[in-house]
Amino acid sequence: MQFNLSSANPMAPILLIWALLCSVSVSADELRRSPPVAEPFSYAWLKGHARHQASQPYVSHKGELPDSLKHLDWDDYQQLHFKKKAALWRNDDTRFRAELFHLGLYFDTPIKIYELQQGDAIPVKYSSAMFDYGKSKVNGKALPKDLGFAGFRMQYHTDWERDVIAFLGASYFRAVGQEMQYGLSARGLAVDTATDHPEEFPMFTEFWLQRPQHDADNTTIYALMDSPSVTGAYRFEIQPGAHLIMKVDAAIYPRKNIERLGIAPLTSMYMVGENDRRTHYDWRPEIHDSDGLALHTGNGEWIWRPLNNPEHLRFNAYSDNNPKGFGLLQRDRNFDHYQDDGVFYEKRPSLWIEPTGNWGAGSVQLVEIPTLDETFDNIVAFWHPAQPVTPGQELLYSYNMYWGGLPPHMSPKARVVDTFTGLGGVIGKKRAYYSKRFVVDFAGGTLPMLGKNAQVKAVISVSRGRTEIESARPLHAIDGYRAMFDLVPPDEGTEPINIRLYLEADGQPLSETWLYQWDPPAKAQRQLHNAGHLK
Repeated sequence: MQFNLSSANPMAPILLIWALLCSVSVSADELRRSPPVAEPFSYAWLKGHARHQASQPYVSHKGELPDSLKHLDWDDYQQLHFKKKAALWRNDDTRFRAELFHLGLYFDTPIKIYELQQGDAIPVKYSSAMFDYGKSKVNGKALPKDLGFAGFRMQYHTDWERDVIAFLGASYFRAVGQEMQYGLSARGLAVDTATDHPEEFPMFTEFWLQRPQHDADNTTIYALMDSPSVTGAYRFEIQPGAHLIMKVDAAIYPRKNIERLGIAPLTSMYMVGENDRRTHYDWRPEIHDSDGLALHTGNGEWIWRPLNNPEHLRFNAYSDNNPKGFGLLQRDRNFDHYQDDGVFYEKRPSLWIEPTGNWGAGSVQLVEIPTLDETFDNIVAFWHPAQPVTPGQELLYSYNMYWGGLPPHMSPKARVVDTFTGLGGVIGKKRAYYSKRFVVDFAGGTLPMLGKNAQVKAVISVSRGRTEIESARPLHAIDGYRAMFDLVPPDEGTEPINIRLYLEADGQPLSETWLYQWDPPAKAQRQLHNAGHLK
């Protein structure tokens, strides 16, 4: 689990502790000392409730917990274990179980959890008997009986020990495919990410967990979102499998004008990879949860944008109309490229967002933040609608989320499998000026079918500077093609240069489109590394 818990990092502090171990004790039934009060529930009611709440002043419940929980350190918080015999539905003939997270440390806003049975919402009452407090010095019996929870996680019948999904902190959640390996995260909503004022993190304040049918492979979760700027009603229909599929319906009600609203936001980590060696001091060749942003545009184009760990915050917006899909992917599934047998980056899930219905005009926006450490989530991607977001609106979005290895929806054309960068020039000749070498490998599609006389061309365009030493040649090791070129910056400036490349033959595209953004180094850093024997 590689996420930063520093309070100075608001993007990731809530994600590292979801692998808490569980112990065994009393059952959930034994904890219900008094009959619960049931109330009718429906998604229509939840939307109406969220709309009404948006018309009311925002009330924060942050910090409403005893001092004994507020001042826990990391080691103490890890001692708070949910007892597995207290799991919801443990004694029922269902394929799902739910376990709860205790409040404390960074999780200092109590949330409410309900169980849905035949259309009625029944509160899940907090009890210290649900938890083992270990060596934390927390006296569970002294805690308030209405304390509340920090979040929850679910297991599936194929493995009662490991989670398939978890919701913890703000509106963050994570899920796994058949690899059963956590990685990147999603959020319910992003508000003002990478603007000139602080980002806001809306929070899921209440959850309703549908009691699963005894033979059902799917389950449903409802959530109420609240923040100073917005409220929301969410429905998540969850089906584990090779890809865990989540069908999401979101109804969003702004309290105020929002400059940058992020729909279906994704959060990941990219520190070092084959194309970006800025933080190359670690012994491992690559360190990242995701290696690229994939786009399937409204006009049918497939785009691959490798991620970077820039020296300064970088923001890009890719305009589109009714996008067909986007996601942060971990395409590189080769252990040898990471050599990490502890966190298994090659098993980290990709996450693909598939809009249902028309989302209209807007842009997929990508934020890349500098990092010197892999415990900081420095990558964010989301859909930003073009229309202004103002109070009184009801914004409805539906989409499918696919969590797992490679997504089920990918370009039928050749796809980028590697991006390498280095110093340009010709081997054995003295360099007279600085250039950057780019190497892009493509595989799949019709490339393996091409004859030896096929005239494959790399179509390259750049926003600034010039390219030279261009080539596209077969790469038999992958039954694909390698495109290569040098980019010479136009001046001594460090302004970003945007690059676009794809393969074609006889005027027809053979591949998806590769996009890249390169920041030329400052003049003093443009070392030519000429060997002394070259003339």
